Amino acid sequence: MQTVNSVNSPADEALRQVQICNACRYCEGYCAVFPAINRQRSFSTADITQLANLCHNCRGCYYACQYSDPHEFNINLPRALAEVRADNWRTFMQPRPLASAFQRYGVALATALVIGIALLFFIAKTYGDADGEGFYAVLSHTVMISIFIPAFVLPLVIIGLGIRNYWRAVGGQPVRLTHVFQAARPTANLENLSGGEGQGCNFEREDRYSNARRWMHQMCMYGFLLCFASTVSGTLLHYLFNSPAPYPFWSLPKLLGVPGGLLLTAGCIGLAWLKTRADSKLGAPSLWGAEMAFVLLLGATGATGLLLYAATGTSLVPPLLAIHLGTVLAFFLTAPYTKMVHAFFRFAALLRDAQIRDAQIKARVKSV
Repeated sequence: MQTVNSVNSPADEALRQVQICNACRYCEGYCAVFPAINRQRSFSTADITQLANLCHNCRGCYYACQYSDPHEFNINLPRALAEVRADNWRTFMQPRPLASAFQRYGVALATALVIGIALLFFIAKTYGDADGEGFYAVLSHTVMISIFIPAFVLPLVIIGLGIRNYWRAVGGQPVRLTHVFQAARPTANLENLSGGEGQGCNFEREDRYSNARRWMHQMCMYGFLLCFASTVSGTLLHYLFNSPAPYPFWSLPKLLGVPGGLLLTAGCIGLAWLKTRADSKLGAPSLWGAEMAFVLLLGATGATGLLLYAATGTSLVPPLLAIHLGTVLAFFLTAPYTKMVHAFFRFAALLRDAQIRDAQIKARVKSV
């Protein structure tokens, strides 16, 4: 029997493998993907899109599979679904050329970072405010918000439109609060990074289980949220309580931002290290460099923020401020076209999965 390798698209190959998995069903309890597969007998392109974004690439199914290479079926579901995810993100995000460039080439992210830092250096030198206090002596508050509000809002709009395209493609229905709660729990505790059974995944240790990737993701996620909360609290203090920066260590922005920066930096370092230990053939190999560049860029936003805080009151503040803000600017502007979007797509996939499960339960109850 000839091995099936010649396919027309990533979705075709994923469909072939999903059909074999549905016949085997050995991995039924591994994660959210396999119960979703086993609920169906046939699959459309929309189903493959949903399954791909539901997958967290824990890789346990590959090491347990009796049909992986060198078997003639050549099953590598983690890679097949990763290729579909990458294709989805390029398709749903606009403009597509930018999505393709930033998702495939780490050098594009590095270029964006250099441009962002250089731009902030130029702006700081041109529009610095000698009468300001703290960071505002380097760059006025008005200039900062003029740059970063559009840089924050525009990517969110692009991501929102991309998620809308995804939602339509998978047949998403109007969202109910119960579905949001069902999707929120596995999002908050990242249970699918443990292979669904709590013992860990096989991302970097092959056939041995490890929770390291789950812990690193949690550090990144909660570190990022703390940093965002720090920024929001600083904004509220500035506008509602007429209390502009700089803030002392025991203020809310610092109590949120410093732990957040530490968690974010440590989590990204851990993820980058784990990525070097993992088998690149079980993801989308063409995206390895861009994914690594994104992890390092995300970590750099936390690390440069910590360095900037440590340098407060010294002559290093102006260059470090430009580097930090340039890094943040590059991160925001490229967010719709990097692996940052996986957080949004996976939550949407979990939300859609909750809808499908709810609809099937209601159908069974009705048929009794």
